Amino acid sequence: MENFEGIKERFKNADVDEKIQIYTSVQGLTVEQYKELLRMFPIKYLDKLEQAMS
Repeated sequence: MENFEGIKERFKNADVDEKIQIYTSVQGLTVEQYKELLRMFPIKYLDKLEQAMS
């Protein structure tokens, strides 16, 4: 399984759609790790992320 640093690096370099795909598909992260990814997510696209998660 990919470590969190690898996931974070991939997330940072991904476009918005890829970020959403990574965020919604990655397994086994802690709440803190999810929050860390969220802090790197562009705020103006949060609605897209919410739609993808529902």
